[in-house]
Amino acid sequence: MATSIRPLQDRLIIKRVKEEEKTKGGIIIPDSAKEKPIEGEVVAVGNGKILEDGTVRKLDVNVGDRVLFGKYAGTEVKVDGEDRVILREDDVLGILEK
Repeated sequence: MATSIRPLQDRLIIKRVKEEEKTKGGIIIPDSAKEKPIEGEVVAVGNGKILEDGTVRKLDVNVGDRVLFGKYAGTEVKVDGEDRVILREDDVLGILEK
């Protein structure tokens, strides 16, 4: 049975992109030397940020966007055996344009 998760308020669920297995020179990088990628794809977004006056501001980030986020931002979770990151829209550094 597949589990789905819906983020609340201004939170996003991010799927990290795969990191390169080799350097440009062809050297294979062992798992112990790899850093967690700070780039990912947004797989779900919350309803929006609740402002001080009680209104809800729609998020600037949409499902399918490729984003950059801080190395230590968010909370890591497993959903159906796959790693995901839950973070606030404020933790997104930028949206990658194609």
